[in-house]
Amino acid sequence: MYIDRRRRKRRSPLLFLVGLLLLVGAAYAINQQASLIELRNPLLPREPTPTPTRSALSYLADAESLYANGQIVEASAAYAAVAALEPDNDEALRWQAKLEALRGHATKAVVLAQKAVDLNPQSAQNLAVLSMAQDWNKQYDEALQTALEALDNDPNLAEAHAYLAEIYIDKGIWALALEAAQTAVKLDEKSIEGWRNLGYVLDQQGRRDEALTAYQKAIDLHPKLGYLYVGKGWVYLALSDYEKALPEFQRAVNVNPKSADGYDALGWGHILAGAPDRAVISLERALQVDPEYAPAYGHLAVAYYLRRNYEKAVEYFERAIALNQATTEYYYELGLSYLYKEPEDCPSAVSWLRKALEINPDIPQARQGLDYCARKK
Repeated sequence: MYIDRRRRKRRSPLLFLVGLLLLVGAAYAINQQASLIELRNPLLPREPTPTPTRSALSYLADAESLYANGQIVEASAAYAAVAALEPDNDEALRWQAKLEALRGHATKAVVLAQKAVDLNPQSAQNLAVLSMAQDWNKQYDEALQTALEALDNDPNLAEAHAYLAEIYIDKGIWALALEAAQTAVKLDEKSIEGWRNLGYVLDQQGRRDEALTAYQKAIDLHPKLGYLYVGKGWVYLALSDYEKALPEFQRAVNVNPKSADGYDALGWGHILAGAPDRAVISLERALQVDPEYAPAYGHLAVAYYLRRNYEKAVEYFERAIALNQATTEYYYELGLSYLYKEPEDCPSAVSWLRKALEINPDIPQARQGLDYCARKK
Protein backbone atom coordinates (compact mmCIF):
# COMPACT_ATOMS: atom_id res chain seq x y z
CA MET A 1 0.00 0.00 0.00
CA TYR A 2 1.24 3.44 -0.88
CA ILE A 3 0.99 6.04 1.78
CA ASP A 4 1.41 9.72 0.95
CA ARG A 5 3.53 11.01 3.75
CA ARG A 6 3.57 14.62 2.55
CA ARG A 7 2.54 17.12 5.22
CA ARG A 8 -0.49 19.38 4.76
CA LYS A 9 0.24 23.04 4.63
CA ARG A 10 -0.56 24.66 8.02
CA ARG A 11 -2.66 27.87 8.22
CA SER A 12 -0.91 30.93 9.48
CA PRO A 13 -1.89 31.81 13.07
CA LEU A 14 -1.57 35.48 12.10
CA LEU A 15 -4.48 35.23 9.65
CA PHE A 16 -6.62 33.54 12.30
CA LEU A 17 -5.94 36.32 14.78
CA VAL A 18 -6.71 38.99 12.20
CA GLY A 19 -10.09 37.38 11.41
CA LEU A 20 -10.95 37.08 15.07
CA LEU A 21 -10.12 40.72 15.66
CA LEU A 22 -12.33 41.75 12.73
CA LEU A 23 -15.31 39.83 14.16
CA VAL A 24 -14.82 41.35 17.60
CA GLY A 25 -14.52 44.81 16.07
CA ALA A 26 -17.73 44.40 14.09
CA ALA A 27 -19.65 43.31 17.19
CA TYR A 28 -18.25 46.23 19.14
CA ALA A 29 -19.22 48.69 16.39
CA ILE A 30 -22.78 47.40 16.31
CA ASN A 31 -23.03 47.70 20.07
CA GLN A 32 -21.61 51.22 20.00
CA GLN A 33 -24.04 52.27 17.28
CA ALA A 34 -26.96 51.10 19.40
CA SER A 35 -25.54 52.97 22.37
CA LEU A 36 -25.16 56.13 20.30
CA ILE A 37 -28.80 55.91 19.24
CA GLU A 38 -29.84 55.62 22.87
CA LEU A 39 -27.64 58.56 23.79
CA ARG A 40 -28.99 60.72 20.99
CA ASN A 41 -32.61 59.96 22.03
CA PRO A 42 -32.63 59.30 25.76
CA LEU A 43 -36.41 59.91 25.99
CA LEU A 44 -37.31 58.03 22.84
CA PRO A 45 -40.11 55.60 23.83
CA ARG A 46 -39.80 52.04 22.79
CA GLU A 47 -42.22 50.70 20.26
CA PRO A 48 -45.46 49.70 22.03
CA THR A 49 -46.58 46.14 21.96
CA PRO A 50 -49.43 45.94 19.45
CA THR A 51 -52.82 45.34 21.07
CA PRO A 52 -56.00 44.34 19.27
CA THR A 53 -58.59 47.09 18.70
CA ARG A 54 -61.81 46.51 20.62
CA SER A 55 -64.86 45.87 18.50
CA ALA A 56 -68.21 47.62 18.75
CA LEU A 57 -69.72 44.27 19.69
CA SER A 58 -67.39 44.07 22.69
CA TYR A 59 -68.40 47.53 23.91
CA LEU A 60 -72.06 46.68 23.33
CA ALA A 61 -71.75 43.60 25.53
CA ASP A 62 -70.14 45.76 28.22
CA ALA A 63 -72.90 48.36 27.96
CA GLU A 64 -75.66 45.81 28.41
CA SER A 65 -73.87 44.22 31.36
CA LEU A 66 -73.24 47.57 33.03
CA TYR A 67 -76.86 48.63 32.65
CA ALA A 68 -78.00 45.30 34.09
CA ASN A 69 -75.81 46.09 37.10
CA GLY A 70 -77.30 49.58 37.42
CA GLN A 71 -74.08 51.36 36.41
CA ILE A 72 -75.69 53.92 34.12
CA VAL A 73 -72.67 56.26 34.00
CA GLU A 74 -70.36 53.51 32.80
CA ALA A 75 -73.04 52.05 30.53
CA SER A 76 -73.52 55.41 28.83
CA ALA A 77 -69.77 55.62 28.16
CA ALA A 78 -69.81 52.13 26.65
CA TYR A 79 -72.71 53.00 24.34
CA ALA A 80 -70.79 56.15 23.34
CA ALA A 81 -67.85 53.92 22.37
CA VAL A 82 -70.18 51.79 20.22
CA ALA A 83 -71.51 54.91 18.50
CA ALA A 84 -67.97 56.18 17.90
CA LEU A 85 -67.06 52.93 16.12
CA GLU A 86 -70.42 52.66 14.35
CA PRO A 87 -71.75 56.20 13.72
CA ASP A 88 -74.85 54.79 11.99
CA ASN A 89 -75.86 52.69 15.01
CA ASP A 90 -79.06 54.43 16.05
CA GLU A 91 -79.73 51.90 18.82
CA ALA A 92 -76.48 52.81 20.60
CA LEU A 93 -77.30 56.52 20.31
CA ARG A 94 -80.81 55.92 21.61
CA TRP A 95 -79.55 54.05 24.67
CA GLN A 96 -76.89 56.66 25.36
CA ALA A 97 -79.55 59.38 25.10
CA LYS A 98 -81.80 57.62 27.60
CA LEU A 99 -78.98 57.09 30.09
CA GLU A 100 -77.79 60.69 29.77
CA ALA A 101 -81.33 61.86 30.51
CA LEU A 102 -81.39 59.64 33.60
CA ARG A 103 -78.09 61.24 34.64
CA GLY A 104 -79.73 64.67 34.47
CA HIS A 105 -78.06 65.72 31.20
CA ALA A 106 -81.28 66.52 29.39
CA THR A 107 -79.85 68.87 26.76
CA LYS A 108 -77.19 66.34 25.78
CA ALA A 109 -79.84 63.62 25.71
CA VAL A 110 -81.95 65.61 23.25
CA VAL A 111 -79.00 65.95 20.87
CA LEU A 112 -78.19 62.24 21.00
CA ALA A 113 -81.80 61.13 20.64
CA GLN A 114 -82.31 63.46 17.69
CA LYS A 115 -79.30 61.86 15.97
CA ALA A 116 -80.87 58.45 16.48
CA VAL A 117 -84.15 59.69 14.98
CA ASP A 118 -82.33 61.25 12.04
CA LEU A 119 -80.66 57.90 11.34
CA ASN A 120 -83.89 55.92 11.69
CA PRO A 121 -86.97 58.17 11.73
CA GLN A 122 -89.36 55.23 11.52
CA SER A 123 -88.21 53.78 14.83
CA ALA A 124 -90.91 54.30 17.45
CA GLN A 125 -88.33 53.56 20.15
CA ASN A 126 -86.05 56.36 18.90
CA LEU A 127 -88.95 58.79 18.89
CA ALA A 128 -90.09 57.69 22.34
CA VAL A 129 -86.68 58.34 23.89
CA LEU A 130 -86.48 61.70 22.12
CA SER A 131 -89.84 62.64 23.65
CA MET A 132 -88.55 61.69 27.10
CA ALA A 133 -85.39 63.79 26.63
CA GLN A 134 -87.41 66.77 25.38
CA ASP A 135 -89.78 66.53 28.34
CA TRP A 136 -86.91 66.41 30.83
CA ASN A 137 -85.40 69.39 29.00
CA LYS A 138 -88.67 71.30 29.59
CA GLN A 139 -89.56 71.25 25.87
CA TYR A 140 -93.07 70.10 26.71
CA ASP A 141 -94.85 70.95 23.46
CA GLU A 142 -92.15 69.35 21.30
CA ALA A 143 -92.13 66.31 23.59
CA LEU A 144 -95.87 65.82 23.21
CA GLN A 145 -95.70 65.89 19.41
CA THR A 146 -92.76 63.49 19.36
CA ALA A 147 -94.46 61.01 21.71
CA LEU A 148 -97.64 61.03 19.62
CA GLU A 149 -95.56 60.41 16.51
CA ALA A 150 -93.91 57.45 18.23
CA LEU A 151 -97.33 55.98 18.97
CA ASP A 152 -98.43 56.55 15.38
CA ASN A 153 -95.51 54.32 14.36
CA ASP A 154 -96.17 51.71 17.06
CA PRO A 155 -99.39 52.01 19.10
CA ASN A 156 -98.34 49.06 21.31
CA LEU A 157 -95.00 50.44 22.49
CA ALA A 158 -95.36 50.54 26.27
CA GLU A 159 -92.47 52.97 26.80
CA ALA A 160 -94.02 55.50 24.43
CA HIS A 161 -97.24 55.46 26.50
CA ALA A 162 -95.15 55.80 29.68
CA TYR A 163 -93.28 58.84 28.38
CA LEU A 164 -96.52 60.33 27.10
CA ALA A 165 -97.98 59.98 30.60
CA GLU A 166 -95.08 61.92 32.08
CA ILE A 167 -95.44 64.63 29.43
CA TYR A 168 -99.17 64.96 30.08
CA ILE A 169 -98.70 65.33 33.83
CA ASP A 170 -95.95 67.91 33.27
CA LYS A 171 -98.39 69.85 31.11
CA GLY A 172 -101.13 69.51 33.74
CA ILE A 173 -103.34 67.20 31.67
CA TRP A 174 -104.09 64.81 34.53
CA ALA A 175 -106.78 62.55 33.13
CA LEU A 176 -104.88 61.71 29.95
CA ALA A 177 -101.69 61.24 31.98
CA LEU A 178 -103.24 58.52 34.14
CA GLU A 179 -104.80 56.82 31.13
CA ALA A 180 -101.46 56.73 29.29
CA ALA A 181 -99.57 55.38 32.31
CA GLN A 182 -102.14 52.66 32.92
CA THR A 183 -102.00 51.71 29.25
CA ALA A 184 -98.21 51.34 29.48
CA VAL A 185 -98.34 48.75 32.26
CA LYS A 186 -101.25 46.92 30.65
CA LEU A 187 -99.23 46.54 27.46
CA ASP A 188 -96.13 45.38 29.33
CA GLU A 189 -96.30 44.37 32.98
CA LYS A 190 -92.49 44.27 33.03
CA SER A 191 -92.00 47.81 31.78
CA ILE A 192 -89.77 49.63 34.25
CA GLU A 193 -90.64 52.98 32.70
CA GLY A 194 -94.33 52.09 32.74
CA TRP A 195 -94.42 51.48 36.49
CA ARG A 196 -92.05 54.33 37.24
CA ASN A 197 -94.12 56.86 35.32
CA LEU A 198 -97.37 55.51 36.75
CA GLY A 199 -95.85 56.20 40.16
CA TYR A 200 -94.91 59.70 39.03
CA VAL A 201 -98.41 60.45 37.76
CA LEU A 202 -100.10 59.10 40.90
CA ASP A 203 -97.72 61.11 43.09
CA GLN A 204 -98.52 64.32 41.22
CA GLN A 205 -102.22 63.60 41.62
CA GLY A 206 -101.86 63.14 45.36
CA ARG A 207 -102.49 59.39 45.34
CA ARG A 208 -99.36 58.69 47.34
CA ASP A 209 -100.00 55.15 48.59
CA GLU A 210 -100.71 53.96 45.06
CA ALA A 211 -97.64 55.86 43.84
CA LEU A 212 -95.43 54.05 46.35
CA THR A 213 -96.78 50.71 45.17
CA ALA A 214 -96.06 51.57 41.53
CA TYR A 215 -92.51 52.69 42.30
CA GLN A 216 -91.88 49.53 44.27
CA LYS A 217 -92.99 47.41 41.31
CA ALA A 218 -90.46 49.25 39.14
CA ILE A 219 -87.76 48.66 41.76
CA ASP A 220 -88.64 44.96 41.94
CA LEU A 221 -88.07 44.73 38.18
CA HIS A 222 -84.61 46.34 38.42
CA PRO A 223 -83.40 46.88 42.01
CA LYS A 224 -80.05 48.31 40.89
CA LEU A 225 -81.38 51.47 39.23
CA GLY A 226 -80.82 54.35 41.62
CA TYR A 227 -83.27 56.78 40.03
CA LEU A 228 -86.17 54.50 40.96
CA TYR A 229 -85.33 54.87 44.65
CA VAL A 230 -85.10 58.63 44.13
CA GLY A 231 -88.64 58.64 42.71
CA LYS A 232 -89.96 56.65 45.62
CA GLY A 233 -88.15 58.91 48.07
CA TRP A 234 -89.79 61.99 46.54
CA VAL A 235 -93.20 60.49 47.36
CA TYR A 236 -92.19 60.21 51.01
CA LEU A 237 -90.94 63.81 50.89
CA ALA A 238 -94.37 64.90 49.68
CA LEU A 239 -95.77 63.16 52.75
CA SER A 240 -93.16 64.94 54.94
CA ASP A 241 -92.00 61.49 56.03
CA TYR A 242 -88.27 62.21 56.20
CA GLU A 243 -87.51 59.05 58.16
CA LYS A 244 -88.56 57.02 55.11
CA ALA A 245 -87.48 59.44 52.37
CA LEU A 246 -83.83 59.80 53.39
CA PRO A 247 -83.13 56.02 53.45
CA GLU A 248 -84.56 55.72 49.91
CA PHE A 249 -82.16 58.41 48.71
CA GLN A 250 -79.30 56.68 50.50
CA ARG A 251 -80.21 53.45 48.70
CA ALA A 252 -79.95 55.35 45.41
CA VAL A 253 -76.44 56.47 46.38
CA ASN A 254 -75.48 52.96 47.45
CA VAL A 255 -76.55 51.24 44.22
CA ASN A 256 -75.16 53.94 41.94
CA PRO A 257 -72.46 55.99 43.69
CA LYS A 258 -71.19 57.51 40.44
CA SER A 259 -74.52 59.16 39.64
CA ALA A 260 -75.33 62.55 41.12
CA ASP A 261 -79.12 62.22 41.46
CA GLY A 262 -78.99 60.21 44.69
CA TYR A 263 -76.67 62.68 46.42
CA ASP A 264 -78.77 65.59 45.17
CA ALA A 265 -82.03 64.08 46.43
CA LEU A 266 -80.40 63.24 49.76
CA GLY A 267 -79.23 66.84 50.07
CA TRP A 268 -82.67 68.24 49.27
CA GLY A 269 -84.22 65.84 51.76
CA HIS A 270 -81.89 67.19 54.46
CA ILE A 271 -82.92 70.75 53.56
CA LEU A 272 -86.61 69.94 53.97
CA ALA A 273 -85.85 68.07 57.18
CA GLY A 274 -84.21 71.23 58.57
CA ALA A 275 -80.56 70.15 58.32
CA PRO A 276 -78.90 72.51 55.79
CA ASP A 277 -75.40 71.72 57.09
CA ARG A 278 -75.82 68.04 56.24
CA ALA A 279 -77.44 69.06 52.96
CA VAL A 280 -74.33 70.97 51.86
CA ILE A 281 -72.19 67.85 52.30
CA SER A 282 -74.44 65.73 50.06
CA LEU A 283 -74.97 68.44 47.45
CA GLU A 284 -71.28 69.26 47.15
CA ARG A 285 -70.67 65.54 46.72
CA ALA A 286 -73.24 65.50 43.92
CA LEU A 287 -71.29 68.16 42.04
CA GLN A 288 -67.99 66.41 42.68
CA VAL A 289 -69.42 63.26 41.13
CA ASP A 290 -70.97 65.15 38.21
CA PRO A 291 -70.29 68.89 37.72
CA GLU A 292 -72.90 68.90 34.93
CA TYR A 293 -75.78 67.87 37.20
CA ALA A 294 -77.74 71.11 37.02
CA PRO A 295 -80.39 70.59 39.77
CA ALA A 296 -77.72 70.35 42.46
CA TYR A 297 -76.64 73.96 41.85
CA GLY A 298 -80.05 75.33 42.80
CA HIS A 299 -80.42 73.03 45.79
CA LEU A 300 -76.95 73.94 47.02
CA ALA A 301 -77.83 77.62 46.63
CA VAL A 302 -80.87 77.14 48.89
CA ALA A 303 -78.74 75.31 51.45
CA TYR A 304 -76.23 78.16 51.54
CA TYR A 305 -79.09 80.68 51.72
CA LEU A 306 -80.47 78.91 54.79
CA ARG A 307 -76.98 78.91 56.33
CA ARG A 308 -76.80 82.69 55.64
CA ASN A 309 -73.77 82.28 53.42
CA TYR A 310 -75.13 84.79 50.90
CA GLU A 311 -71.96 85.08 48.81
CA LYS A 312 -72.14 81.36 48.02
CA ALA A 313 -75.91 81.54 47.61
CA VAL A 314 -75.58 84.21 44.92
CA GLU A 315 -72.93 82.18 43.10
CA TYR A 316 -74.99 78.99 42.97
CA PHE A 317 -78.38 80.63 42.31
CA GLU A 318 -76.93 82.40 39.28
CA ARG A 319 -75.35 79.16 38.06
CA ALA A 320 -78.63 77.28 38.48
CA ILE A 321 -80.59 79.93 36.57
CA ALA A 322 -78.01 79.91 33.78
CA LEU A 323 -78.47 76.13 33.55
CA ASN A 324 -82.24 76.45 33.00
CA GLN A 325 -83.13 75.51 36.57
CA ALA A 326 -84.91 78.76 37.39
CA THR A 327 -87.86 78.74 39.80
CA THR A 328 -89.78 81.59 41.40
CA GLU A 329 -88.13 80.74 44.71
CA TYR A 330 -84.67 80.97 43.17
CA TYR A 331 -85.44 84.42 41.73
CA TYR A 332 -86.56 86.04 44.96
CA GLU A 333 -84.01 84.28 47.15
CA LEU A 334 -81.27 85.42 44.77
CA GLY A 335 -82.60 88.97 45.05
CA LEU A 336 -82.70 88.77 48.84
CA SER A 337 -79.21 87.29 48.92
CA TYR A 338 -77.94 90.42 47.21
CA LEU A 339 -79.70 92.51 49.89
CA TYR A 340 -78.34 90.48 52.78
CA LYS A 341 -74.76 90.56 51.52
CA GLU A 342 -72.20 93.02 52.79
CA PRO A 343 -72.48 95.58 51.33
CA GLU A 344 -76.13 95.51 50.34
CA ASP A 345 -76.61 95.50 46.57
CA CYS A 346 -80.06 96.86 45.73
CA PRO A 347 -79.35 97.45 42.00
CA SER A 348 -78.64 93.74 41.53
CA ALA A 349 -81.44 92.62 43.85
CA VAL A 350 -84.29 94.59 42.26
CA SER A 351 -84.24 92.87 38.86
CA TRP A 352 -84.50 89.39 40.41
CA LEU A 353 -87.23 90.41 42.85
CA ARG A 354 -89.27 91.90 40.03
CA LYS A 355 -88.80 88.77 37.93
CA ALA A 356 -90.20 86.67 40.77
CA LEU A 357 -93.25 88.94 41.06
CA GLU A 358 -93.86 88.75 37.31
CA ILE A 359 -94.37 85.02 37.74
CA ASN A 360 -96.27 85.23 41.03
CA PRO A 361 -97.43 88.65 42.29
CA ASP A 362 -98.23 87.21 45.73
CA ILE A 363 -94.74 86.72 47.11
CA PRO A 364 -94.43 88.85 50.27
CA GLN A 365 -90.66 88.36 50.57
CA ALA A 366 -90.12 89.83 47.10
CA ARG A 367 -92.37 92.81 47.82
CA GLN A 368 -90.65 93.47 51.13
CA GLY A 369 -87.27 93.44 49.37
CA LEU A 370 -88.45 95.94 46.77
CA ASP A 371 -89.96 98.21 49.45
CA TYR A 372 -86.68 98.14 51.37
CA CYS A 373 -84.71 99.19 48.29
CA ALA A 374 -87.25 101.93 47.50
CA ARG A 375 -86.77 103.42 50.97
CA LYS A 376 -83.00 103.41 50.54
CA LYS A 377 -83.13 105.75 47.57
